[in-house]
Amino acid sequence: MAASVLVGCGSGSSSSGNAKTGDTSSAAESTAEASTTSGAVDTSKAEYHLTLGHTNAEDDSWNAGALAFKEYVEKNSNGRIAVEVYPNSQLGSEVDMIQSILQQSGCDITFTGESMQTYEPDLGMIGMPYLIQSDEQMDKVLTGDVGKEFEGLMEKSGMKVLGYYTRGPRYITSNKKITSIADMKNLLIRTPQSPMTVAAFEATGAKPTPMALSEVFTSLQQGTIEAQENPMAMIQTQSFYEVQKYLIKTAHLRAWVYIAMGKAQYDALPEDLQKVVMDGGAYAQEKEHELFLKNEEEYAKKLQEEGMEFVDVDQQEFADAMIKGVLPTLTDSQKKLYDEIEALK
Repeated sequence: MAASVLVGCGSGSSSSGNAKTGDTSSAAESTAEASTTSGAVDTSKAEYHLTLGHTNAEDDSWNAGALAFKEYVEKNSNGRIAVEVYPNSQLGSEVDMIQSILQQSGCDITFTGESMQTYEPDLGMIGMPYLIQSDEQMDKVLTGDVGKEFEGLMEKSGMKVLGYYTRGPRYITSNKKITSIADMKNLLIRTPQSPMTVAAFEATGAKPTPMALSEVFTSLQQGTIEAQENPMAMIQTQSFYEVQKYLIKTAHLRAWVYIAMGKAQYDALPEDLQKVVMDGGAYAQEKEHELFLKNEEEYAKKLQEEGMEFVDVDQQEFADAMIKGVLPTLTDSQKKLYDEIEALK
């Protein structure tokens, strides 16, 4: 595991408080250049260096939020903190970056959610299918007592929550036209490395195949897998429309990811800079959400213009199968969270 982290996240970066060396890839340079559009801050004598890595493309709203975080933190720390942003899985898969953060071996901050269930199983509830049915319910979850429980679980696993990005509903894309649950039988579909998501798709009769996001396009292109599932934003920015004919409107999951910093790295900052980092997370959350709302209105049109056919299905049929498949696997503490979130509908 340690070896895979060094390969996946071996950017030559350091954890907080150490000098950064090495990686001067052109993609990283262009990302850094983009973040200075509103005025560069001299970080040549920075006391702390933070590396933020994530899996999404440069033109995704997640990356815009990452650059907003960089801009805010460097400016409001008066250059005492330097932030480097590495989008598009440059530092490895989401799992690679999580491991690197927890081992303090390169990455300091990433965007993650239910993948943290490896460290705290109850965080898997972020990926419970059809549990959250609206943006209003999600807001109640994230800003209320349940949200505090989730943040506590993140901290227990070694991550400090700086903010969150809400995500659009997840849909299936496929080269097979799926009109009912019966069409899911033996479908080779990529899922994230989330046991709950795997269980949900197994319950539909499909054959879920967990893999890193960076491998999905090529696997679809080569026919290793037939389908994948993601929010509309990811389907657009990852160009899945080039290798998938149909978008199946299952809306099987509404979830979020946290702007998550290693707690050890956060604790290494003096109190005044901890506040800058926390405020930077709130700023990134606000800026990303503004762009997210704007983009959501455009992605459906763009995908259809690219030739994707949108297919309506009976979402209740999918919900019945997925929930029935996952509920028996929940622990008592997970079931408690399930009931608390259900009560917020």
